[in-house]
Amino acid sequence: MFPEPLDVLVAGGGPAGSTAASLVARRGYRVGLLERERRPRFKVGESLVPHTWDTFDRLGLVGRLKRSHFQKKHSVQFFSSSGRGSAPFYFSETDPHERSTTWQVRRSEFDALLLEGAEENGVRVQRGVQVQDVLFDGDRAVGVRARARSGAAVEIPARVVVDATGRRALIARRLGLLVSEPYLRKVSIFSHFRGARRDDGKDEGATLILRTRRGDAWFWVIPLAGDVVSVGVVGELDRLAGPGGDAQTRFEMAIRDCPPLEERLAGAEQVMPVRVAQDFSYCAERIAGPGWVLVGDAFAFLDPIYSTGVLLALRSGEGAADSICHGLAAGDLSGEALGAFAGDFIAGMRAFRKMVYAFYDRDFNFADFLKANPECRQGVIDILSGNVFGSGVESIFGPMEQMARLPADRSVGAV
Repeated sequence: MFPEPLDVLVAGGGPAGSTAASLVARRGYRVGLLERERRPRFKVGESLVPHTWDTFDRLGLVGRLKRSHFQKKHSVQFFSSSGRGSAPFYFSETDPHERSTTWQVRRSEFDALLLEGAEENGVRVQRGVQVQDVLFDGDRAVGVRARARSGAAVEIPARVVVDATGRRALIARRLGLLVSEPYLRKVSIFSHFRGARRDDGKDEGATLILRTRRGDAWFWVIPLAGDVVSVGVVGELDRLAGPGGDAQTRFEMAIRDCPPLEERLAGAEQVMPVRVAQDFSYCAERIAGPGWVLVGDAFAFLDPIYSTGVLLALRSGEGAADSICHGLAAGDLSGEALGAFAGDFIAGMRAFRKMVYAFYDRDFNFADFLKANPECRQGVIDILSGNVFGSGVESIFGPMEQMARLPADRSVGAV
């Protein structure tokens, strides 16, 4: 399948896997990537936060994104259960850098762009090949077993295995490392609409977060290119996935419980059947071990409220690539070496996690919090824009804890 032995084998060609593979291959190492889909497919998670720009810049993709037809995004706006909208959070308000303009993307196109970039960087990409298992010698990963396009099972050795298999989380499930978040057991129902009302000018591409009247669910509205918007509702499993009609019926009932959204969708055409995803948040207890490292959703999945999925995928892929290159150069492929990036990365994830818990606390309101603690506005905008890695945003959680029930930090080891 590959003409020569690999230094690194990446399982999965989403943003995390493509990023890790690209950056390691650029350093001259032999990198193979196996992607089970023959072509990138539809995925939810279309909204990018500003600090994805830093990784795009390193990958050399900023120019392509600027030339793309993707919808530009300047802000995020929140609507309460009463229907009242907050002032938009403009990312440029506190960060005049060009990264404050980001994009709303169709994930199939966006993921294809990253995977093609990996190939241009020298990654040997094999599409339509599914990794079935990771091969271990004792506790050290030494390669993978995959099913080739011909249907034959093949074993591929590698010095390092990067698990980028998304929520399949191949290594974490095999080693029993996944820990779920019982409080964040949600389900989402989503679709695309054409012809929905958008705001004008700079606000046309804003991400909107709207609560239902009953306050027991929330919607995302993400404007895409071509007069299409992605609309999804997230709520408790027993309400949105329980008895009382099919998914389409429950989706329509939730829309009727959100008047500002119902108004925006008046006259719009639904152009995609509804899809359902169980958004069960989880995190692995370790991010790396001898000869292996986890990136993206293969390490953790966090509630989609703040559109952090692609950012966490990119940053984990970037951090893993740096640790792998250092480890290969030093001849040290221990878990400690391959997980060396974990400190800042996990701290950033913890900041997002606390913001998620604050959002779901029905007694908490961000407007009231910022009115009482105006000095925290910068920290909130930093988190909404993805500036959470080594930025010191943790300082807002002391005051926030006086008004919201925040979770304790869970212990997550690098190895």
